[in-house]
Amino acid sequence: MQLAEFFSSQPTRLWQLAKQMNVNYAVGGLPWEEKTDKPWDLMPLIRMKQRYADHGLTLSVIESMPPSNNIKLGTPERDAEIEVFQKFLINMGAAGIPVLCYNFMAQFNWFRTSTTTRTRGGALVSSYDHSLMQDAPLTEAGIVTEEQLWENLHYFMERIVPVAEEAKVKLALHPDDPPITPIRGVSRILRSASALQRAIDLVPSPYNGITLCQGTLATAGDDIPQVIRDFAGQDKLFFVHFRDVKGTPEKFEETFHDDGKTDMLKAMRTYYEVGYSGPARPDHVPTMEGENNDNPGYELLGRLYGVGYIRGLMEAASAG
Repeated sequence: MQLAEFFSSQPTRLWQLAKQMNVNYAVGGLPWEEKTDKPWDLMPLIRMKQRYADHGLTLSVIESMPPSNNIKLGTPERDAEIEVFQKFLINMGAAGIPVLCYNFMAQFNWFRTSTTTRTRGGALVSSYDHSLMQDAPLTEAGIVTEEQLWENLHYFMERIVPVAEEAKVKLALHPDDPPITPIRGVSRILRSASALQRAIDLVPSPYNGITLCQGTLATAGDDIPQVIRDFAGQDKLFFVHFRDVKGTPEKFEETFHDDGKTDMLKAMRTYYEVGYSGPARPDHVPTMEGENNDNPGYELLGRLYGVGYIRGLMEAASAG
């Protein structure tokens, strides 16, 4: 397993701390700091990759995407967005960036009703309570049905999977977070491992696979070791978000890596059992004492804790 972290596209303190923890793989977003309106172009991607390389980090995944809400909603503007997306994949391939983590969550991406829920020792985590959304007004998109989203996803995949094959970029589809539908009238279709399977089967390809977000699928009630086996057995497991939660789709909260519902050592042993050698990173960590929670889920101390915990699990799993 390639232990990775999510880094901004310009150096920060985390870059050096990651190297001190022997983290050698980077997950990056689009390099908006390049002061360009097209951060998906080739040269911004190459320069970002080289900045990582200059710090001893290999860019394994881009976890971001060009504007795509029209694609997801199926508006008349979607073809223009798909064309940009196709160019983005071609540029990723040319830059030698092997994996794209993307999602099909329309209107809003990962969604929480609180970012100040108290957990162990008073640390802050994000949480979701669906009862708070029951009377929420519709978004400007109005009612968006599951049928519409499945049709739009199929239309999209038919046009990007062949490009991904040509560019040799693996498409790692992330499940919907939270895995509940609808939210403010907008349906969510990728709410389980079985839904992810249906999605990647729309356009079969060695380059069409998933991001296994343990927290989302654990929230959905999926058995994480079995999910690992199912997708790894098809060679469809391209990227891992190693995190955990407490609760159900209707009401859940993030946790420290050692304080959720999943047997994390069993999960790690399963990754080793199936021979997974791709990137994995901690995600949605608690905000700890002394931190200001300006970036919920991505403050520094919880990330250091997560990396250390995952490193220990890796050593335990590799020892048998």
